[in-house]
Amino acid sequence: MAEMRAVDIHGGKGNISALHITTVPKPRPSPAQALVKVKCFGLNRMDLLQREGLYPVPEGASKILGVEFSGTIEELGEHAEAGGDFKKGDEVFGLAYGGAYAEFIAVSTRMLVKKPEGMGWEEAAGIPETWITATQALYHISHFTPGKSILFHAAASSVSIAGIQLARADSASAIYATARSDEKCSFAVNTLGATAAFNSTTTDWVQEIVKATNGRGVDIVIDFVGADFFAKNLEVVAKDGVIVNLGFLGGTELPQGTNLSAFIRKRVTFVGSALRSRDVEYQGKLRDELVEHALPRFKDGRFKVLIDRVLSWEDVQEAHRLLEENKTRGKVICCVY
Repeated sequence: MAEMRAVDIHGGKGNISALHITTVPKPRPSPAQALVKVKCFGLNRMDLLQREGLYPVPEGASKILGVEFSGTIEELGEHAEAGGDFKKGDEVFGLAYGGAYAEFIAVSTRMLVKKPEGMGWEEAAGIPETWITATQALYHISHFTPGKSILFHAAASSVSIAGIQLARADSASAIYATARSDEKCSFAVNTLGATAAFNSTTTDWVQEIVKATNGRGVDIVIDFVGADFFAKNLEVVAKDGVIVNLGFLGGTELPQGTNLSAFIRKRVTFVGSALRSRDVEYQGKLRDELVEHALPRFKDGRFKVLIDRVLSWEDVQEAHRLLEENKTRGKVICCVY
C-alpha cells in the first residue's frame, strides 16, 4: 500500500504537544474525486477543537486535520476525468471534510477551484473555508443586501476579514466591528475599511454602536463569541434584524436572568450555522458563488487574503499555538515542503 506523511495526534486527541508528523496510507480517489498533492493548508479554529476531541468529524471524512488547501492534481477518478473540467497537473485550491494536513488529499472535484495564475499557494490555501463561510453567513443566512448595516465580532479573525471585504464591496451602509485590542480595532478600520471598531474589553461597545446608529442598531450581527455577547447582541440589533452565530469563543451557557424580550419586541431572527456538516451539493453551490462573485476580485486585487504567518508544516505545533493565543490578524498557513 502506498504511503504518505501526515500530521497525526498521539492518542487520537490531546493538547498541542500531541501533534506530530507520521506515515499513513496514501488516500485513493473515488470515481468523483481528485487526488491532490498538497502545497499548503490553512488553519482554522475547528482544527483546535478537533485536536482536543471536541469537534465531531463528519461521517466518512478523513480523521486527519484540515479542511482547506492548495496544490496540484496528481490523479483523477474516472468520473471526475470524464467531466473535463480538471486534468492532471492543474493547480487548484479547495475545501474538504478533512485530510488537508498531509502530503496528499482525496477530495470531490465539485469542491475544487483552479488557482488563478499569479496567486500564491499560501494565499490560495487561505481562501476556501474562510471565504465560503463568510459568503454563507452574509448571503444565505443573514440575507445581506446593499444598504444594510452589519456588525462583525472578532474583527481580526479570517472570516470577519473576508466578511468585511464582501460587505464593503457590496455597498453596506455601515460596517462595525469589535476586537479585544486597540491594534486589531485599528486594523479593522485602517486596513479592512470598517466604518468603526470598538475594543470589547475596554469600551462599552453596545453603547458606542447604539450611538453611532442614532439608536437604530445594526441590521446584521455576525458573532463567534456566543454566550458572553448574546444579550449584548440583542441590544445592538435593529428591528427585524438577524444575528448569525458561528462560534462559542465566549461559552455556550447563558447566565440566569438573561432577557429574551428583544426577540419579540424587535422581531429578531437568531440563526446558528455551520459549513462542515453540510453536504457536497450545498457546499458546491457556495463554491460556485465564490468563483462567480469573489474570484474575479481576487484576480484584480480588490479582495485580499490577509496572512498573519506562514510556517513549515514541521512547525504545526507552533501554528496551533498561534491560533490558541488569539493574537493573529488573518490566516495562519502551513506549507508542505
